[in-house]
Amino acid sequence: MTINTERDVEANLQIGPTDKGMVRLFIEAGGVEVPMDFDPDEAEEIAEEIRAAAQGARAMRR
Repeated sequence: MTINTERDVEANLQIGPTDKGMVRLFIEAGGVEVPMDFDPDEAEEIAEEIRAAAQGARAMRR
């Protein structure tokens, strides 16, 4: 499977700071919970990647 493979799966995504000064991405799908903690610098890098992907997706829609 690749990033372009479509799937019919519902998931819940929550994002927020932890009490330890980390940024947590918390994903829940099908009874499986995946907490992923990142330091603030890593979280900003991820945010930049998401922004770049959004720009790329917009460019493909034109």
